[in-house]
Order: sequence, then structure tokens, then C-alpha cells
Amino acid sequence: MGRVITLVSGKGGVGKTSITANLGIALAKRGISVLLIDADVAMANLSLMLGMHSNPISLHDVLLGEADVEDAIYDGPAGVKFIPSGLSLEGYRRVDSERLQSIVNSLQKQYDFIILDAPAGIEKNVASAIAAADEALLVTMPNTLSLTDAIKIKLLAERLDVKPLGIVVNFIMGEKGELRDYEISKLLDELPIYGLVPYDDEMRRSFIQKTPHPVVLRRPSSKSAVAIQKIAAKLSGTPISIGTKKQIPAEEAKKQGIFARIIGMFKKGKG
Repeated sequence: MGRVITLVSGKGGVGKTSITANLGIALAKRGISVLLIDADVAMANLSLMLGMHSNPISLHDVLLGEADVEDAIYDGPAGVKFIPSGLSLEGYRRVDSERLQSIVNSLQKQYDFIILDAPAGIEKNVASAIAAADEALLVTMPNTLSLTDAIKIKLLAERLDVKPLGIVVNFIMGEKGELRDYEISKLLDELPIYGLVPYDDEMRRSFIQKTPHPVVLRRPSSKSAVAIQKIAAKLSGTPISIGTKKQIPAEEAKKQGIFARIIGMFKKGKG
């Protein structure tokens, strides 16, 4: 039975959809079967991030009972599978988002990971996207406004009996006043940090091109791509593989990081 994870943010504009697209591809590149679902039935953007603009059958059609879910699954980059949401406002008004959970349940045995890109906010469609999953990965920025919304969405997930898995902190610029990762974790009841994604012009360039191309494919050695590949490694328990560098198992990399800090302390002491 595959894992079903919804990426949520509470606040819009934190880069949740770009994280979803790149994380799904990073997992698929590891030979893992991945299905991405654009669960934002009102403001669908995931298909644009994947560079897939023409999808005649969408999640709208499936939720309306007008199409079979298998007909709405498309081949995406690097072997990832994808269910888009429609762009029709009329279709959005008619859909019953509460049917999403049964649709996801029918697909769970076919994939190692099903990842849903949830809408921003806390309204009905958001609740449906969270309830369809077993786990929720919170995406936030290192500022108080984003974190306040992340706290609200964490509480919503818990009320829906969905396990908050961890936090991805996006758009880290290293500026004065940004919340540190340990502060964010503490404010979210010690929820673990699953990823720290720095602000990266390469990520921005990836979706402002005429045909968007996810950064993990376009610039796999860029700062943001490396950070997302580390999240994929942590989620799947697979080796961290950055470009042509030697693969290091996630736990081994963690140990090496600890040893490096200890060695650094001794070196400072000798100085």
C-alpha cells in the first residue's frame, strides 16, 4: 500500500506547487512509482509547473462522475504520473471535492507515493485534499505570517486524523529577521524539519520560461534542486544522489554531518 501525502501551506505564495512538482520528479528519478494529483480544483497550477498544458480529461471530470480516474492519469516528466485539475470555472462550481478520498483510495495500491498539491487556505476543498491523505507535509516560509498559517493548517490536519509529517521551509534567504529552523520546529510542537530550500534564481527561472521545466531536471545541481533531492531521499529512505557525486545513504550522510561538526570543533580548539 503506497503512502499518500498532501502538501499543504495555509498561506498561498510559499512555493508549495513548485515543491510538489519537483519532489514528485525527484522521487520518480529514484525508480519509485509516483502519482501527483493537483487537488486545487479552483486554481490549478501543477500542470503548468510540469510543462503539461493540454490535458483533455481532468480531476474535475472524475469528481463529476463523467470520466474514469484511469483516463485522467497522464505521463509526466521522468516517469512521474499526473492527474491534473481542470481550468473550467463552471466545472469547479459543480465538483464534489469530498469524493476525492475514495478516488485516492482506489489508486493507493498502484503507487509507492501519491502526492497531492492542496489549495491554499482552510476552506472545504483544502479539508478534502488533506482528508484524502494519510500524512501532511507542511510548506512554509521563514517568517511569522507564513508560520501562523502553517500552525492553523497543522491543527486542521490533526482534526481530520491526518498525521503532520514534517515541515519544508522554502525561500530561505539568510536575511536578518528570518525564523531559524529550530524556532519553526518548536512553534509547530517540535514537528521535524524535512527540508530547507534556499531561495534560488534557478528555481524562479524554471517556471518563468515559455515552457516551464522543473529545476530538478533543468539544473539538478542547483541549490534548490539539491535541497529537494534531499527531501526525496529522506521520504523514501533512498540514497542521496546529487549530480555525479557518489551516492550516500541518508542516514550515513546525517552521521557524516555530525562527525564533520565535531571535527570542526576540535580544529577551532587547536587554533
